Amino acid sequence: MNKIRTYFRESYHELVHKVSWPTWQELQSSTMIVLIATVLITLLVWGMDSAAHLVLSQYYKLF
Repeated sequence: MNKIRTYFRESYHELVHKVSWPTWQELQSSTMIVLIATVLITLLVWGMDSAAHLVLSQYYKLF
């Protein structure tokens, strides 16, 4: 039980005193980057899916 207590005490100490938390401005900037990247990747996957659907539907019409 003592090891568990020590683990939580050390974890709390590390989170409070050693972790470098981002500022509100840095957090907003990172969030915008992730949001833009998510939208771009979504559009890329949608485009690839649409192209594959078009190609395969044309291929299946041949048979």
